[in-house]
Amino acid sequence: MGRIIAVANQKGGVGKTTTTVNVAAFLAEKGKRVLIIDIDPQGNAGFGLGINVEEMENTLYEVLIGQHSIQQSLFKTNIENMYIVPSNIHLSGAQVDLLEFEQKEFLLKKAIGSIRGDFDFIFIDCPPSLGILTLNALVAADSVMIPLQCEYYALEGLSQLLRIIVMVQENLNRSLKIEGVVLTMYDSRTNLSQQVVSDVRDYFKEKVFNSIIPRNVKLSEAPSFGKPIGLYDAACAGSERYESLAEEVLRNG
Repeated sequence: MGRIIAVANQKGGVGKTTTTVNVAAFLAEKGKRVLIIDIDPQGNAGFGLGINVEEMENTLYEVLIGQHSIQQSLFKTNIENMYIVPSNIHLSGAQVDLLEFEQKEFLLKKAIGSIRGDFDFIFIDCPPSLGILTLNALVAADSVMIPLQCEYYALEGLSQLLRIIVMVQENLNRSLKIEGVVLTMYDSRTNLSQQVVSDVRDYFKEKVFNSIIPRNVKLSEAPSFGKPIGLYDAACAGSERYESLAEEVLRNG
């Protein structure tokens, strides 16, 4: 059975999609069969893999409202062993549409059930909010990976996400655990970045990944070329750190 990892933080711009796409791509490169489920209406995971999601009709939205099976929405990427269930702006309507469904928090979990055995890893790229879409991801997942940028106010608002995780653990998914915190946008030249690393390690202890993702121009450029960092510039610091992070995820299993 594949491991299901939700990548979540209600704060935008912390590196959720960058982390999802690059960790998934490195695991696929290592021979693992990997699926990304994009549950963010912005559709950035698909764009970051060179897929024009705007005109696609077989997306996660159609899966969640019962129009298509998840098998019909699986899209093979240009990377061997790697697939995606893409999303686009239509998914934004799910915030309202899903309210009509019984057990609306379990729709993604039910959809994934039929394909879970086909993959070693399933990553769910969450939106920057704590609404019904992120809740579906947390209910479906085995664990949560939390990207956290090394900037001022990094920990602000994180308590809200942690409360939601506890609520899900108590009421909807008792086996949910924290996979780990990924420190992103680290700048070794600043005392602030170093202080954030120290504070986060003090708070989360061993739940912080050793691989720290640097602020890196190549990481910012890669999505506009529709490539994960390992294909765009394998020699850059961002690529090396994401490959190291993928190896840590493998060891966690």
